[in-house]
Amino acid sequence: MTSVMRFLSSVVNILCIPLHLIHAVGLSGIYKRIFPICINRMAKSYNKKMHDKKKDLFCVLPEFKKAGGQLTILEIGCGTGANFEFYPPGSRLICTDPNPHFEKYLTETMAKNDHLRYERFVVASGEDLRAVEDDSIDVVVCTLVLCSVDDVSQTLREAHRILRPGGAFFFLEHVAGDTSTWTYFFQHVLQPLWYYCGDGCWIIRETWKYVEEAGFSDLKLRHIEAPLFFIIKPHISGYAVK
Repeated sequence: MTSVMRFLSSVVNILCIPLHLIHAVGLSGIYKRIFPICINRMAKSYNKKMHDKKKDLFCVLPEFKKAGGQLTILEIGCGTGANFEFYPPGSRLICTDPNPHFEKYLTETMAKNDHLRYERFVVASGEDLRAVEDDSIDVVVCTLVLCSVDDVSQTLREAHRILRPGGAFFFLEHVAGDTSTWTYFFQHVLQPLWYYCGDGCWIIRETWKYVEEAGFSDLKLRHIEAPLFFIIKPHISGYAVK
Protein backbone atom coordinates (compact mmCIF):
# COMPACT_ATOMS: atom_id res chain seq x y z
CA MET A 1 0.00 0.00 0.00
CA THR A 2 2.89 2.37 0.77
CA SER A 3 4.26 2.20 -2.79
CA VAL A 4 0.81 2.83 -4.26
CA MET A 5 0.30 5.75 -1.91
CA ARG A 6 3.61 7.30 -2.91
CA PHE A 7 2.91 6.79 -6.61
CA LEU A 8 -0.53 8.41 -6.43
CA SER A 9 0.87 11.26 -4.36
CA SER A 10 3.48 11.86 -7.07
CA VAL A 11 0.75 11.92 -9.71
CA VAL A 12 -1.21 14.51 -7.75
CA ASN A 13 1.99 16.50 -7.24
CA ILE A 14 2.59 16.58 -11.00
CA LEU A 15 -0.99 17.70 -11.62
CA CYS A 16 -0.32 20.55 -9.17
CA ILE A 17 2.59 21.95 -11.23
CA PRO A 18 0.54 25.02 -12.31
CA LEU A 19 -0.14 25.75 -8.64
CA HIS A 20 3.53 25.30 -7.80
CA LEU A 21 4.42 27.84 -10.49
CA ILE A 22 1.79 30.35 -9.34
CA HIS A 23 3.17 30.10 -5.82
CA ALA A 24 6.78 30.38 -7.02
CA VAL A 25 6.20 33.64 -8.92
CA GLY A 26 4.34 35.22 -6.01
CA LEU A 27 0.84 35.35 -7.47
CA SER A 28 -0.61 33.49 -4.48
CA GLY A 29 -1.08 36.87 -2.78
CA ILE A 30 -4.45 37.12 -4.54
CA TYR A 31 -5.53 33.97 -2.73
CA LYS A 32 -4.66 35.62 0.60
CA ARG A 33 -7.51 38.05 -0.05
CA ILE A 34 -9.96 35.33 -1.05
CA PHE A 35 -9.08 32.85 1.70
CA PRO A 36 -10.73 34.82 4.55
CA ILE A 37 -14.02 34.81 2.60
CA CYS A 38 -13.86 31.02 2.32
CA ILE A 39 -12.87 30.57 5.96
CA ASN A 40 -15.68 32.84 7.13
CA ARG A 41 -18.18 30.46 5.55
CA MET A 42 -16.46 27.24 6.59
CA ALA A 43 -15.98 28.40 10.20
CA LYS A 44 -19.73 28.62 10.71
CA SER A 45 -20.20 25.03 9.53
CA TYR A 46 -17.24 23.81 11.61
CA ASN A 47 -18.54 25.53 14.74
CA LYS A 48 -21.97 23.98 14.30
CA LYS A 49 -20.52 20.46 14.03
CA MET A 50 -17.86 20.97 16.71
CA HIS A 51 -19.88 23.08 19.14
CA ASP A 52 -19.99 20.53 21.95
CA LYS A 53 -16.32 19.62 21.63
CA LYS A 54 -15.28 23.29 21.69
CA LYS A 55 -17.57 23.96 24.65
CA ASP A 56 -16.02 21.06 26.57
CA LEU A 57 -12.51 22.25 25.76
CA PHE A 58 -12.97 25.89 26.70
CA CYS A 59 -15.16 25.37 29.77
CA VAL A 60 -12.02 25.21 31.96
CA LEU A 61 -10.64 28.57 30.76
CA PRO A 62 -11.78 30.42 33.91
CA GLU A 63 -9.46 28.20 35.99
CA PHE A 64 -6.49 30.10 34.56
CA LYS A 65 -7.73 33.54 35.54
CA LYS A 66 -5.52 35.27 38.09
CA ALA A 67 -7.26 36.14 41.34
CA GLY A 68 -8.79 39.59 41.15
CA GLY A 69 -7.87 40.14 37.50
CA GLN A 70 -9.12 39.63 33.98
CA LEU A 71 -8.42 36.49 31.98
CA THR A 72 -5.99 37.49 29.22
CA ILE A 73 -6.31 35.33 26.10
CA LEU A 74 -4.07 35.48 23.05
CA GLU A 75 -5.26 33.56 20.01
CA ILE A 76 -2.70 32.51 17.41
CA GLY A 77 -4.15 32.42 13.90
CA CYS A 78 -7.47 33.84 15.03
CA GLY A 79 -8.94 33.85 11.52
CA THR A 80 -12.51 35.16 11.60
CA GLY A 81 -12.92 34.79 15.36
CA ALA A 82 -14.76 31.47 15.39
CA ASN A 83 -13.74 30.77 19.00
CA PHE A 84 -14.91 34.04 20.53
CA GLU A 85 -18.35 32.81 21.56
CA PHE A 86 -16.74 30.17 23.78
CA TYR A 87 -14.57 32.58 25.81
CA PRO A 88 -15.62 33.62 29.36
CA PRO A 89 -17.31 37.03 29.77
CA GLY A 90 -14.93 39.84 30.60
CA SER A 91 -11.90 38.19 29.02
CA ARG A 92 -9.25 40.45 27.52
CA LEU A 93 -8.49 39.24 24.00
CA ILE A 94 -5.43 39.73 21.79
CA CYS A 95 -5.68 38.35 18.26
CA THR A 96 -2.85 37.46 15.91
CA ASP A 97 -2.86 36.25 12.33
CA PRO A 98 -0.33 36.53 9.48
CA ASN A 99 -3.12 37.45 7.05
CA PRO A 100 -4.22 41.10 7.54
CA HIS A 101 -7.36 40.54 5.46
CA PHE A 102 -9.01 38.74 8.38
CA GLU A 103 -9.39 41.98 10.36
CA LYS A 104 -12.66 42.91 8.65
CA TYR A 105 -14.28 39.65 9.79
CA LEU A 106 -12.75 39.96 13.26
CA THR A 107 -14.41 43.34 13.68
CA GLU A 108 -17.78 41.88 12.68
CA THR A 109 -17.37 38.89 15.00
CA MET A 110 -16.34 41.10 17.91
CA ALA A 111 -19.47 43.20 17.48
CA LYS A 112 -21.49 40.00 18.02
CA ASN A 113 -19.43 39.02 21.08
CA ASP A 114 -19.51 42.11 23.28
CA HIS A 115 -18.94 39.96 26.38
CA LEU A 116 -15.22 40.22 25.54
CA ARG A 117 -12.75 43.07 25.74
CA TYR A 118 -11.09 43.28 22.32
CA GLU A 119 -7.55 44.50 22.98
CA ARG A 120 -5.80 44.49 19.59
CA PHE A 121 -5.12 42.65 16.34
CA VAL A 122 -1.47 41.91 15.55
CA VAL A 123 -0.40 40.84 12.07
CA ALA A 124 2.14 38.18 12.98
CA SER A 125 2.94 34.54 12.35
CA GLY A 126 2.85 32.03 15.18
CA GLU A 127 6.62 31.66 14.91
CA ASP A 128 7.25 35.35 15.65
CA LEU A 129 5.23 36.96 18.45
CA ARG A 130 7.88 39.51 19.37
CA ALA A 131 5.14 42.13 19.86
CA VAL A 132 4.03 40.23 22.98
CA GLU A 133 6.02 40.33 26.22
CA ASP A 134 7.36 37.29 28.07
CA ASP A 135 5.16 35.78 30.81
CA SER A 136 2.30 38.17 30.04
CA ILE A 137 -0.57 35.93 28.89
CA ASP A 138 -2.90 33.68 30.92
CA VAL A 139 -4.08 31.54 28.02
CA VAL A 140 -2.85 31.01 24.46
CA VAL A 141 -5.36 29.44 22.07
CA CYS A 142 -4.51 27.70 18.81
CA THR A 143 -7.19 25.93 16.76
CA LEU A 144 -6.70 24.60 13.23
CA VAL A 145 -3.45 26.53 12.98
CA LEU A 146 -0.54 24.20 13.75
CA CYS A 147 -1.32 22.35 10.53
CA SER A 148 -0.25 25.36 8.48
CA VAL A 149 2.55 27.10 10.36
CA ASP A 150 6.02 26.72 8.84
CA ASP A 151 7.64 25.69 12.13
CA VAL A 152 5.46 23.97 14.73
CA SER A 153 8.22 23.74 17.35
CA GLN A 154 9.02 27.46 17.10
CA THR A 155 5.33 28.35 17.35
CA LEU A 156 5.04 26.30 20.53
CA ARG A 157 8.19 27.90 21.92
CA GLU A 158 6.64 31.33 21.35
CA ALA A 159 3.41 30.24 23.04
CA HIS A 160 5.42 28.94 26.00
CA ARG A 161 7.46 32.15 26.19
CA ILE A 162 4.52 34.54 26.37
CA LEU A 163 2.53 32.44 28.85
CA ARG A 164 2.85 33.35 32.51
CA PRO A 165 3.90 30.53 34.84
CA GLY A 166 0.76 28.50 35.47
CA GLY A 167 -0.82 29.72 32.22
CA ALA A 168 -2.09 27.28 29.61
CA PHE A 169 -1.90 26.57 25.90
CA PHE A 170 -5.23 25.35 24.48
CA PHE A 171 -5.36 23.50 21.17
CA LEU A 172 -7.80 21.80 18.81
CA GLU A 173 -6.12 20.56 15.64
CA HIS A 174 -6.76 18.09 12.84
CA VAL A 175 -3.89 15.63 12.48
CA ALA A 176 -2.61 12.66 10.53
CA GLY A 177 -4.72 9.53 10.77
CA ASP A 178 -3.64 6.13 12.02
CA THR A 179 -1.18 4.52 9.62
CA SER A 180 -3.42 1.49 9.14
CA THR A 181 -6.41 3.49 7.88
CA TRP A 182 -7.64 4.67 4.50
CA THR A 183 -7.75 8.16 5.99
CA TYR A 184 -3.97 8.09 6.33
CA PHE A 185 -3.66 6.74 2.77
CA PHE A 186 -5.76 9.47 1.17
CA GLN A 187 -4.26 12.19 3.35
CA HIS A 188 -0.86 11.43 1.83
CA VAL A 189 -2.20 11.07 -1.70
CA LEU A 190 -4.05 14.41 -1.59
CA GLN A 191 -1.50 16.39 0.42
CA PRO A 192 0.08 18.19 -2.60
CA LEU A 193 -3.32 19.58 -3.64
CA TRP A 194 -4.56 20.15 -0.10
CA TYR A 195 -1.55 22.35 0.63
CA TYR A 196 -2.83 24.97 -1.80
CA CYS A 197 -6.54 24.59 -1.08
CA GLY A 198 -5.84 25.00 2.64
CA ASP A 199 -3.40 27.93 2.39
CA GLY A 200 -0.35 25.89 3.38
CA CYS A 201 -2.18 23.21 5.39
CA TRP A 202 -0.49 19.85 6.08
CA ILE A 203 -3.08 17.16 6.73
CA ILE A 204 -0.32 14.60 7.34
CA ARG A 205 1.19 16.33 10.38
CA GLU A 206 1.58 14.32 13.59
CA THR A 207 1.07 17.47 15.63
CA TRP A 208 0.61 15.70 18.97
CA LYS A 209 4.31 14.75 18.92
CA TYR A 210 5.34 18.41 18.81
CA VAL A 211 3.01 19.30 21.69
CA GLU A 212 4.29 16.41 23.78
CA GLU A 213 7.88 17.59 23.28
CA ALA A 214 7.22 21.32 23.87
CA GLY A 215 8.33 21.36 27.51
CA PHE A 216 5.05 22.09 29.27
CA SER A 217 4.76 20.94 32.90
CA ASP A 218 1.37 19.27 32.50
CA LEU A 219 -0.39 18.08 29.37
CA LYS A 220 -4.02 17.05 28.87
CA LEU A 221 -4.26 15.67 25.32
CA ARG A 222 -6.95 13.54 23.71
CA HIS A 223 -7.23 12.01 20.25
CA ILE A 224 -10.79 12.44 19.00
CA GLU A 225 -12.81 11.78 15.86
CA ALA A 226 -14.52 14.91 14.58
CA PRO A 227 -17.88 14.69 12.75
CA LEU A 228 -16.29 16.00 9.57
CA PHE A 229 -15.11 14.90 6.11
CA PHE A 230 -13.05 11.73 6.64
CA ILE A 231 -9.76 13.36 5.55
CA ILE A 232 -9.91 15.72 8.55
CA LYS A 233 -11.72 13.53 11.07
CA PRO A 234 -8.63 12.78 13.22
CA HIS A 235 -8.19 15.60 15.76
CA ILE A 236 -6.31 16.28 18.96
CA SER A 237 -7.82 18.40 21.71
CA GLY A 238 -6.62 19.60 25.08
CA TYR A 239 -4.39 22.03 26.95
CA ALA A 240 -0.87 22.21 28.31
CA VAL A 241 0.18 24.12 31.42
CA LYS A 242 3.42 26.09 31.63
